[in-house]
Amino acid sequence: MSKVARIPGYQSKNPKQNRGIIGDREIRFKCSLQNVILDVLRGRPGWTEVPGDGDWDFYWCDREWLHQNYDTMFLHEHQKILHFRNHYELTRKNLMVKNLKRLRKQTEREQGKTEAQSFDFYPTTYELPSEYHIFVEEFKKNLGIIWIMKPAAKSQGKGIFLFRRLKDITDWKKGEYQPLSDQTRDVPETYVVQRYIENPLLIGGRKFDVRVYVLVCSYNPLKVWLYRGGFARFSNTRFSLDSIEDTYVHLTNVAVQKNAPDYDPEKGCKWSTQQLRKYLAAKHGVDKVQKMFKAIDNIIIKSLQSVQKIIINDKHCFEMYGYDVLLDDDLKPWLIEINASPSLTASGKEDYDLKFGLISDLLNVLDLENRLTGKEKRIGGWDLLWDDGPIVADDNMDCTPANGAAVSTPNSYLGCFNDRKKQLREIYLTAQSVKKS
Repeated sequence: MSKVARIPGYQSKNPKQNRGIIGDREIRFKCSLQNVILDVLRGRPGWTEVPGDGDWDFYWCDREWLHQNYDTMFLHEHQKILHFRNHYELTRKNLMVKNLKRLRKQTEREQGKTEAQSFDFYPTTYELPSEYHIFVEEFKKNLGIIWIMKPAAKSQGKGIFLFRRLKDITDWKKGEYQPLSDQTRDVPETYVVQRYIENPLLIGGRKFDVRVYVLVCSYNPLKVWLYRGGFARFSNTRFSLDSIEDTYVHLTNVAVQKNAPDYDPEKGCKWSTQQLRKYLAAKHGVDKVQKMFKAIDNIIIKSLQSVQKIIINDKHCFEMYGYDVLLDDDLKPWLIEINASPSLTASGKEDYDLKFGLISDLLNVLDLENRLTGKEKRIGGWDLLWDDGPIVADDNMDCTPANGAAVSTPNSYLGCFNDRKKQLREIYLTAQSVKKS
Protein backbone atom coordinates (compact mmCIF):
# COMPACT_ATOMS: atom_id res chain seq x y z
CA MET A 1 0.00 0.00 0.00
CA SER A 2 1.28 3.46 -0.87
CA LYS A 3 2.38 5.35 2.22
CA VAL A 4 1.02 8.66 0.99
CA ALA A 5 -2.36 7.06 0.33
CA ARG A 6 -2.85 6.69 4.06
CA ILE A 7 -2.85 10.45 4.53
CA PRO A 8 -6.38 11.95 4.61
CA GLY A 9 -6.79 14.52 1.86
CA TYR A 10 -4.27 12.93 -0.48
CA GLN A 11 -5.79 10.99 -3.37
CA SER A 12 -4.33 7.73 -4.69
CA LYS A 13 -4.97 6.32 -8.18
CA ASN A 14 -6.04 3.10 -6.48
CA PRO A 15 -9.59 3.63 -5.08
CA LYS A 16 -9.11 0.91 -2.48
CA GLN A 17 -6.34 2.96 -0.90
CA ASN A 18 -8.53 6.03 -0.49
CA ARG A 19 -11.10 4.61 1.89
CA GLY A 20 -11.92 6.36 5.12
CA ILE A 21 -12.79 3.43 7.35
CA ILE A 22 -13.92 2.64 10.87
CA GLY A 23 -12.87 -0.96 11.22
CA ASP A 24 -13.88 -2.39 7.84
CA ARG A 25 -16.58 0.20 7.19
CA GLU A 26 -16.50 3.44 5.24
CA ILE A 27 -17.20 6.64 7.18
CA ARG A 28 -20.69 8.06 6.66
CA PHE A 29 -21.28 11.74 7.30
CA LYS A 30 -24.10 14.25 7.51
CA CYS A 31 -23.77 18.02 7.26
CA SER A 32 -26.38 20.73 7.77
CA LEU A 33 -24.36 23.53 6.13
CA GLN A 34 -23.74 24.47 2.50
CA ASN A 35 -20.27 26.02 2.61
CA VAL A 36 -16.60 25.08 3.00
CA ILE A 37 -17.25 22.29 5.51
CA LEU A 38 -19.44 20.45 2.99
CA ASP A 39 -16.71 20.77 0.33
CA VAL A 40 -14.19 19.27 2.75
CA LEU A 41 -16.43 16.36 3.73
CA ARG A 42 -17.44 15.53 0.15
CA GLY A 43 -13.83 15.67 -1.00
CA ARG A 44 -12.42 13.52 1.80
CA PRO A 45 -11.37 10.12 0.41
CA GLY A 46 -13.69 7.31 1.41
CA TRP A 47 -16.19 9.47 3.29
CA THR A 48 -19.77 9.03 2.07
CA GLU A 49 -22.65 11.47 2.51
CA VAL A 50 -25.82 9.87 3.88
CA PRO A 51 -29.25 11.25 2.97
CA GLY A 52 -32.19 11.99 5.24
CA ASP A 53 -32.28 9.98 8.45
CA GLY A 54 -29.63 7.48 7.39
CA ASP A 55 -27.13 6.16 9.91
CA TRP A 56 -24.06 8.36 10.29
CA ASP A 57 -20.64 8.25 11.92
CA PHE A 58 -19.92 12.00 11.80
CA TYR A 59 -22.45 14.83 11.91
CA TRP A 60 -21.66 18.52 11.48
CA CYS A 61 -25.03 19.64 12.80
CA ASP A 62 -26.43 23.06 13.63
CA ARG A 63 -27.09 24.09 17.21
CA GLU A 64 -30.88 24.05 16.86
CA TRP A 65 -30.88 20.41 15.71
CA LEU A 66 -28.66 19.40 18.62
CA HIS A 67 -30.89 21.15 21.17
CA GLN A 68 -33.97 19.41 19.79
CA ASN A 69 -32.47 15.93 19.51
CA TYR A 70 -29.55 15.49 21.92
CA ASP A 71 -31.57 14.30 24.91
CA THR A 72 -33.29 11.57 22.91
CA MET A 73 -30.28 10.31 20.97
CA PHE A 74 -28.34 7.12 21.56
CA LEU A 75 -24.82 7.45 20.17
CA HIS A 76 -22.61 4.50 19.39
CA GLU A 77 -19.01 4.37 20.57
CA HIS A 78 -17.52 5.60 17.30
CA GLN A 79 -19.94 8.46 16.49
CA LYS A 80 -18.83 12.11 16.57
CA ILE A 81 -21.07 15.18 16.56
CA LEU A 82 -20.43 18.94 16.59
CA HIS A 83 -21.34 20.92 19.74
CA PHE A 84 -21.60 20.07 23.40
CA ARG A 85 -25.14 20.09 24.74
CA ASN A 86 -24.87 23.36 26.69
CA HIS A 87 -22.18 25.13 24.68
CA TYR A 88 -24.08 28.39 25.22
CA GLU A 89 -22.56 28.65 28.72
CA LEU A 90 -19.48 29.98 26.94
CA THR A 91 -20.91 31.43 23.73
CA ARG A 92 -23.77 33.56 25.05
CA LYS A 93 -22.20 36.91 25.92
CA ASN A 94 -23.89 37.25 29.30
CA LEU A 95 -23.14 33.68 30.43
CA MET A 96 -19.54 33.91 29.26
CA VAL A 97 -18.93 36.92 31.52
CA LYS A 98 -20.93 35.41 34.38
CA ASN A 99 -18.79 32.25 34.33
CA LEU A 100 -15.55 34.22 34.03
CA LYS A 101 -16.52 36.41 37.00
CA ARG A 102 -17.33 33.34 39.09
CA LEU A 103 -13.98 31.65 38.38
CA ARG A 104 -12.16 34.91 39.02
CA LYS A 105 -13.76 35.23 42.47
CA GLN A 106 -12.93 31.61 43.23
CA THR A 107 -9.33 32.14 42.12
CA GLU A 108 -9.02 35.23 44.32
CA ARG A 109 -10.33 33.32 47.35
CA GLU A 110 -8.06 30.34 46.83
CA GLN A 111 -4.92 31.87 45.27
CA GLY A 112 -5.02 35.59 46.00
CA LYS A 113 -5.54 38.84 44.13
CA THR A 114 -2.35 38.60 42.08
CA GLU A 115 -3.44 35.37 40.40
CA ALA A 116 -6.97 36.74 39.96
CA GLN A 117 -5.51 39.56 37.86
CA SER A 118 -4.86 37.00 35.12
CA PHE A 119 -8.60 37.32 34.39
CA ASP A 120 -8.28 41.00 33.50
CA PHE A 121 -8.96 40.41 29.80
CA TYR A 122 -12.65 41.27 29.33
CA PRO A 123 -14.23 44.74 29.54
CA THR A 124 -16.41 45.82 32.45
CA THR A 125 -19.74 44.16 31.65
CA TYR A 126 -23.30 44.16 33.00
CA GLU A 127 -26.35 42.13 32.04
CA LEU A 128 -29.57 43.94 31.23
CA PRO A 129 -32.23 44.15 32.46
CA SER A 130 -31.19 42.25 35.62
CA GLU A 131 -28.17 44.47 36.44
CA TYR A 132 -29.47 47.74 35.05
CA HIS A 133 -29.41 49.64 38.36
CA ILE A 134 -25.86 48.44 39.11
CA PHE A 135 -24.84 49.59 35.64
CA VAL A 136 -26.36 53.03 36.20
CA GLU A 137 -24.29 53.45 39.38
CA GLU A 138 -21.12 52.53 37.46
CA PHE A 139 -22.11 54.79 34.57
CA LYS A 140 -22.44 57.81 36.88
CA LYS A 141 -18.94 57.19 38.27
CA ASN A 142 -17.44 57.39 34.75
CA LEU A 143 -19.33 60.13 32.96
CA GLY A 144 -18.31 60.76 29.38
CA ILE A 145 -16.92 57.34 28.50
CA ILE A 146 -18.42 55.23 25.72
CA TRP A 147 -20.42 52.06 26.33
CA ILE A 148 -21.49 49.41 23.83
CA MET A 149 -24.80 47.54 23.96
CA LYS A 150 -25.09 44.00 22.53
CA PRO A 151 -27.85 41.38 22.42
CA ALA A 152 -26.62 38.42 24.48
CA ALA A 153 -27.53 35.72 21.97
CA LYS A 154 -27.14 37.36 18.55
CA SER A 155 -24.16 37.47 16.19
CA GLN A 156 -22.91 39.27 13.08
CA GLY A 157 -23.24 42.69 14.70
CA LYS A 158 -27.04 42.54 14.97
CA GLY A 159 -28.61 44.91 17.49
CA ILE A 160 -25.30 46.51 18.58
CA PHE A 161 -24.98 50.24 19.25
CA LEU A 162 -22.70 52.65 21.13
CA PHE A 163 -23.73 55.45 23.49
CA ARG A 164 -22.28 58.09 25.83
CA ARG A 165 -25.38 59.25 27.72
CA LEU A 166 -28.10 57.43 29.63
CA LYS A 167 -30.50 59.67 27.75
CA ASP A 168 -29.45 57.85 24.57
CA ILE A 169 -30.93 54.58 25.81
CA THR A 170 -33.92 55.81 27.81
CA ASP A 171 -36.49 55.37 25.05
CA TRP A 172 -34.86 52.12 23.96
CA LYS A 173 -34.93 50.83 27.55
CA LYS A 174 -38.61 51.68 27.95
CA GLY A 175 -39.45 49.79 24.80
CA GLU A 176 -37.39 46.71 25.63
CA TYR A 177 -37.67 46.38 29.38
CA GLN A 178 -41.12 47.18 30.65
CA PRO A 179 -41.62 45.48 34.07
CA LEU A 180 -43.51 42.20 33.80
CA SER A 181 -47.09 42.82 34.92
CA ASP A 182 -48.23 39.22 34.66
CA GLN A 183 -46.99 35.73 33.84
CA THR A 184 -48.30 35.77 30.27
CA ARG A 185 -45.93 38.42 28.96
CA ASP A 186 -42.79 37.44 27.13
CA VAL A 187 -39.49 37.73 28.97
CA PRO A 188 -37.53 40.69 27.55
CA GLU A 189 -34.47 39.94 25.44
CA THR A 190 -31.23 39.87 27.41
CA TYR A 191 -28.49 42.35 26.52
CA VAL A 192 -25.02 43.03 27.81
CA VAL A 193 -23.58 46.50 28.17
CA GLN A 194 -19.79 46.80 28.14
CA ARG A 195 -17.31 49.56 28.56
CA TYR A 196 -16.13 50.31 25.03
CA ILE A 197 -12.39 49.99 24.41
CA GLU A 198 -11.61 53.51 23.23
CA ASN A 199 -7.92 52.94 22.46
CA PRO A 200 -7.85 50.04 19.98
CA LEU A 201 -4.64 49.31 18.13
CA LEU A 202 -4.97 50.78 14.64
CA ILE A 203 -3.31 49.71 11.42
CA GLY A 204 -3.62 52.20 8.59
CA GLY A 205 -5.94 54.19 10.85
CA ARG A 206 -8.45 51.33 10.97
CA LYS A 207 -9.73 49.23 13.84
CA PHE A 208 -9.52 45.45 13.69
CA ASP A 209 -10.01 42.34 15.76
CA VAL A 210 -8.49 38.87 15.46
CA ARG A 211 -10.42 35.66 14.80
CA VAL A 212 -8.76 32.73 16.59
CA TYR A 213 -9.87 29.11 16.12
CA VAL A 214 -9.92 26.77 19.12
CA LEU A 215 -10.87 23.08 19.11
CA VAL A 216 -12.05 21.36 22.30
CA CYS A 217 -12.19 17.57 22.09
CA SER A 218 -13.03 17.05 25.76
CA TYR A 219 -13.88 19.07 28.87
CA ASN A 220 -13.13 16.26 31.30
CA PRO A 221 -10.20 16.14 31.04
CA LEU A 222 -9.83 19.47 29.24
CA LYS A 223 -8.13 18.95 25.88
CA VAL A 224 -7.58 22.03 23.71
CA TRP A 225 -6.06 22.60 20.25
CA LEU A 226 -5.15 26.01 18.79
CA TYR A 227 -5.04 26.61 15.03
CA ARG A 228 -2.04 28.45 13.60
CA GLY A 229 -4.08 30.26 10.98
CA GLY A 230 -6.76 32.87 11.45
CA PHE A 231 -7.28 36.42 10.36
CA ALA A 232 -7.56 40.03 11.42
CA ARG A 233 -10.85 41.67 10.37
CA PHE A 234 -10.59 45.38 9.61
CA SER A 235 -13.23 48.05 9.62
CA ASN A 236 -13.78 49.68 6.25
CA THR A 237 -13.61 53.25 7.59
CA ARG A 238 -10.87 55.04 9.52
CA PHE A 239 -11.33 54.98 13.28
CA SER A 240 -12.74 57.97 15.13
CA LEU A 241 -14.61 58.48 18.39
CA ASP A 242 -16.42 61.47 16.90
CA SER A 243 -18.98 59.32 15.11
CA ILE A 244 -20.10 56.54 17.42
CA GLU A 245 -23.19 55.87 15.27
CA ASP A 246 -21.14 54.70 12.28
CA THR A 247 -21.04 50.89 12.40
CA TYR A 248 -18.46 50.78 9.58
CA VAL A 249 -16.03 52.49 11.96
CA HIS A 250 -16.60 50.47 15.12
CA LEU A 251 -17.80 46.99 14.13
CA THR A 252 -15.39 44.69 12.30
CA ASN A 253 -17.89 41.89 11.58
CA VAL A 254 -17.78 40.87 7.91
CA ALA A 255 -21.60 40.75 7.93
CA VAL A 256 -21.53 44.49 8.71
CA GLN A 257 -18.53 45.58 6.64
CA LYS A 258 -19.63 43.87 3.41
CA ASN A 259 -22.45 46.40 3.16
CA ALA A 260 -20.05 49.36 3.13
CA PRO A 261 -20.14 51.31 -0.17
CA ASP A 262 -16.46 50.70 -1.01
CA TYR A 263 -16.16 47.14 0.37
CA ASP A 264 -13.89 44.85 -1.71
CA PRO A 265 -15.33 41.29 -1.54
CA GLU A 266 -12.08 39.73 -2.79
CA LYS A 267 -9.88 41.30 -0.13
CA GLY A 268 -12.63 41.18 2.46
CA CYS A 269 -10.86 43.65 4.77
CA LYS A 270 -8.75 40.79 6.17
CA TRP A 271 -5.13 39.99 6.98
CA SER A 272 -3.90 36.52 7.83
CA THR A 273 -2.61 36.10 11.39
CA GLN A 274 0.79 35.30 9.83
CA GLN A 275 0.78 38.69 8.12
CA LEU A 276 -0.39 40.38 11.32
CA ARG A 277 2.27 38.70 13.45
CA LYS A 278 5.07 39.76 11.07
CA TYR A 279 3.79 43.34 10.99
CA LEU A 280 3.49 43.61 14.77
CA ALA A 281 6.91 42.04 15.36
CA ALA A 282 8.52 44.51 12.95
CA LYS A 283 6.77 47.50 14.51
CA HIS A 284 6.73 46.60 18.23
CA GLY A 285 9.49 44.02 18.63
CA VAL A 286 9.43 40.23 18.89
CA ASP A 287 9.46 40.06 22.69
CA LYS A 288 6.40 42.28 23.12
CA VAL A 289 4.51 40.36 20.44
CA GLN A 290 5.44 37.03 22.08
CA LYS A 291 4.02 38.35 25.34
CA MET A 292 0.82 39.37 23.56
CA PHE A 293 0.31 35.93 22.01
CA LYS A 294 1.00 34.29 25.37
CA ALA A 295 -1.75 36.49 26.82
CA ILE A 296 -4.13 35.18 24.14
CA ASP A 297 -3.26 31.63 25.26
CA ASN A 298 -4.22 32.68 28.79
CA ILE A 299 -7.57 34.00 27.55
CA ILE A 300 -8.33 30.71 25.82
CA ILE A 301 -7.48 28.48 28.78
CA LYS A 302 -9.07 30.65 31.49
CA SER A 303 -12.31 30.99 29.52
CA LEU A 304 -12.56 27.24 28.96
CA GLN A 305 -11.74 26.51 32.60
CA SER A 306 -14.56 28.85 33.61
CA VAL A 307 -17.11 26.41 32.11
CA GLN A 308 -15.18 23.16 32.53
CA LYS A 309 -17.38 21.93 35.39
CA ILE A 310 -20.59 23.20 33.80
CA ILE A 311 -20.41 21.92 30.23
CA ILE A 312 -22.07 18.54 29.82
CA ASN A 313 -19.05 16.53 28.73
CA ASP A 314 -19.68 13.77 26.20
CA LYS A 315 -16.94 11.80 24.45
CA HIS A 316 -19.00 11.92 21.24
CA CYS A 317 -18.97 15.74 21.14
CA PHE A 318 -16.40 18.26 20.00
CA GLU A 319 -16.52 22.03 19.57
CA MET A 320 -14.70 24.44 17.28
CA TYR A 321 -14.91 27.93 18.73
CA GLY A 322 -14.20 31.21 17.00
CA TYR A 323 -12.64 33.58 19.54
CA ASP A 324 -12.79 37.30 18.74
CA VAL A 325 -9.92 39.20 20.36
CA LEU A 326 -9.31 42.95 20.20
CA LEU A 327 -5.85 44.46 20.73
CA ASP A 328 -5.48 47.86 22.38
CA ASP A 329 -2.69 50.31 21.58
CA ASP A 330 -0.51 48.75 24.29
CA LEU A 331 -0.87 45.31 22.61
CA LYS A 332 -3.09 44.04 25.40
CA PRO A 333 -5.61 41.48 24.09
CA TRP A 334 -9.26 41.76 25.15
CA LEU A 335 -11.81 38.97 24.77
CA ILE A 336 -14.82 40.33 22.90
CA GLU A 337 -16.86 37.18 22.35
CA ILE A 338 -16.70 33.46 21.63
CA ASN A 339 -18.66 31.93 18.76
CA ALA A 340 -19.98 28.36 18.75
CA SER A 341 -20.59 28.47 14.98
CA PRO A 342 -17.87 30.65 13.46
CA SER A 343 -18.61 31.42 9.83
CA LEU A 344 -17.25 28.88 7.35
CA THR A 345 -18.42 30.82 4.32
CA ALA A 346 -15.40 32.13 2.42
CA SER A 347 -15.09 35.77 1.38
CA GLY A 348 -12.37 35.05 -1.21
CA LYS A 349 -9.81 32.49 -2.37
CA GLU A 350 -7.36 33.08 0.50
CA ASP A 351 -10.20 32.83 3.02
CA TYR A 352 -11.44 29.64 1.35
CA ASP A 353 -7.99 28.03 1.48
CA LEU A 354 -7.64 28.91 5.17
CA LYS A 355 -11.03 27.44 6.10
CA PHE A 356 -10.57 24.36 3.91
CA GLY A 357 -7.27 23.57 5.65
CA LEU A 358 -8.78 24.39 9.04
CA ILE A 359 -11.62 21.88 8.66
CA SER A 360 -9.51 19.22 6.94
CA ASP A 361 -7.06 19.30 9.83
CA LEU A 362 -9.88 19.26 12.38
CA LEU A 363 -11.00 15.94 10.89
CA ASN A 364 -7.40 14.76 11.06
CA VAL A 365 -7.31 15.61 14.78
CA LEU A 366 -10.56 13.72 15.43
CA ASP A 367 -8.98 10.79 13.53
CA LEU A 368 -12.07 8.71 12.84
CA GLU A 369 -9.87 6.61 10.55
CA ASN A 370 -7.70 5.65 13.55
CA ARG A 371 -4.46 6.39 11.69
CA LEU A 372 -2.60 8.33 14.38
CA THR A 373 -0.97 7.30 17.66
CA GLY A 374 -2.91 9.72 19.89
CA LYS A 375 0.32 11.24 21.22
CA GLU A 376 0.80 13.91 18.57
CA LYS A 377 1.36 17.51 19.67
CA ARG A 378 0.72 18.88 16.22
CA ILE A 379 -1.62 17.70 13.47
CA GLY A 380 -1.53 19.86 10.35
CA GLY A 381 -2.24 23.42 11.46
CA TRP A 382 -3.54 22.45 14.91
CA ASP A 383 -1.18 22.58 17.91
CA LEU A 384 -2.10 20.85 21.17
CA LEU A 385 -2.22 23.67 23.73
CA TRP A 386 -3.65 21.91 26.79
CA ASP A 387 -4.23 18.29 27.78
CA ASP A 388 -5.30 18.24 31.43
CA GLY A 389 -2.41 20.70 31.85
CA PRO A 390 -0.18 22.92 29.68
CA ILE A 391 1.68 21.35 26.75
CA VAL A 392 5.28 22.46 26.36
CA ALA A 393 6.64 23.02 22.86
CA ASP A 394 9.29 20.63 21.57
CA ASP A 395 11.18 23.55 20.07
CA ASN A 396 10.80 27.21 19.13
CA MET A 397 11.87 26.75 15.55
CA ASP A 398 9.12 28.76 13.89
CA CYS A 399 8.87 31.70 16.30
CA THR A 400 12.11 31.95 18.29
CA PRO A 401 13.00 35.08 20.26
CA ALA A 402 15.37 37.38 18.40
CA ASN A 403 18.34 36.28 20.53
CA GLY A 404 17.65 32.59 19.82
CA ALA A 405 17.54 31.81 23.54
CA ALA A 406 16.22 28.38 24.46
CA VAL A 407 13.17 28.88 26.67
CA SER A 408 10.34 26.64 27.81
CA THR A 409 7.24 27.84 25.99
CA PRO A 410 3.65 26.67 25.53
CA ASN A 411 2.97 24.58 22.45
CA SER A 412 1.36 27.61 20.81
CA TYR A 413 2.12 28.90 17.32
CA LEU A 414 -0.74 31.26 16.48
CA GLY A 415 0.28 33.26 13.42
CA CYS A 416 3.41 31.18 12.82
CA PHE A 417 4.46 29.32 9.68
CA ASN A 418 1.90 26.66 8.74
CA ASP A 419 3.49 23.98 6.55
CA ARG A 420 0.51 21.74 7.17
CA LYS A 421 0.78 19.44 4.13
CA LYS A 422 4.43 18.60 4.76
CA GLN A 423 3.75 18.09 8.45
CA LEU A 424 0.81 15.76 7.74
CA ARG A 425 2.96 13.57 5.51
CA GLU A 426 5.56 13.27 8.25
CA ILE A 427 3.20 12.44 11.12
CA TYR A 428 1.24 9.86 9.13
CA LEU A 429 4.41 8.10 8.02
CA THR A 430 5.65 8.16 11.62
CA ALA A 431 2.34 6.86 12.97
CA GLN A 432 2.30 4.12 10.36
CA SER A 433 5.78 3.01 11.40
CA VAL A 434 4.84 3.02 15.10
CA LYS A 435 1.73 0.93 14.49
CA LYS A 436 3.70 -1.61 12.47
CA SER A 437 6.39 -2.03 15.14
